Amino acid sequence: MEKNELLEKIADLSEQFKKIEPTLDLEKKSAEIEQLQKKMAEPTFWDDPDGAQKISQKAAALEQFVTRWKTIASTLQDLPELVDMATEKELPDIEQEFYSIKRDFSAGESETLLSGTHDGKSVILKISTGTGGQDAEDFSKILLRMYLRFAENKGWKTQILDESDSDVGVKSATVEINGTNAYGLLQSEHGVHRLIRLSPFNAKNLRQTSFSRVEILPEIEQDTDVEIEENDLRVDVFRASGHGGQSVNTTDSAVRLTYLPLNLSVTCQNEKSQLQNKAAAMKVLKSRLLQLKLEQNAEKLDQLRGDLMENTFGSQIRTYTLQPYKLVKDHRTDAEHSNPDKVFDGDLDVFIEAFLRSEKK
Repeated sequence: MEKNELLEKIADLSEQFKKIEPTLDLEKKSAEIEQLQKKMAEPTFWDDPDGAQKISQKAAALEQFVTRWKTIASTLQDLPELVDMATEKELPDIEQEFYSIKRDFSAGESETLLSGTHDGKSVILKISTGTGGQDAEDFSKILLRMYLRFAENKGWKTQILDESDSDVGVKSATVEINGTNAYGLLQSEHGVHRLIRLSPFNAKNLRQTSFSRVEILPEIEQDTDVEIEENDLRVDVFRASGHGGQSVNTTDSAVRLTYLPLNLSVTCQNEKSQLQNKAAAMKVLKSRLLQLKLEQNAEKLDQLRGDLMENTFGSQIRTYTLQPYKLVKDHRTDAEHSNPDKVFDGDLDVFIEAFLRSEKK
């Protein structure tokens, strides 16, 4: 890229930053960080571990936010001078730095679009294999890895609460994802996903279409969000199967909770004890019920219907095409990515940003 062209791109991004800067409230957030740090320095801070953890997480999130935007501002200020002074050999490195800061700007701008009540919460992510046989089970495994990679890239913590394996992939999996704005960013993934490719499980290597449903549920933090009557709940215990630690597969530690009014079941078997699995399953069940409340604009649980999008043709939100061409397309926003391999490695920003902008409109 020529110097003049790069300078124009830097100037354009700088103008975008000037427009968004007043909404960032960096000074106010910096002052809030100072106040939180004073609280964290008090001798009695950890007397309430749960409250202390929430304050620590809030401080860390604010620091990450402020640092990101101050770095963007500083870099945009320095880049024009660096371009002017650069030799022809040095220019590609500066161009690479510009595109890096531009990506960071886009990711940060997407987060400024989050304003929902539950956007800042962590997430329960559930993957369920749909039609497509072995290809669909393999597709579910690919999606599971994709979301784990996305979370890893964000610096979020993940824990697999339940996983039902097959010979070639995954029948279902439930993952807890803890991170700032996890629900707000991942809500774009809620729905049925479709894969089109030449099947590695077909002797004739024919083209195959398969489906997998992804549920994105806001993690319940307070029981007041969803209260379940005891007589609406059935608890079943059984012996766990598949992956697990010592004693997981030798005792009746797995738990299935069924919310009877909707016949909605949740299973958890990856913890060592029945008590831990029951607590994890209850967390997932309440999160699913909260998501249904949000989708159906219901104030109470008894207003809910048991509707769930079919995991098959005609209901997909996104298609991953590997044959006869390579393209990932979101059918709600028309956002596209021409490199499915990068998407499967956790590069979801283009879809998240497009979804958040469409929701904002």
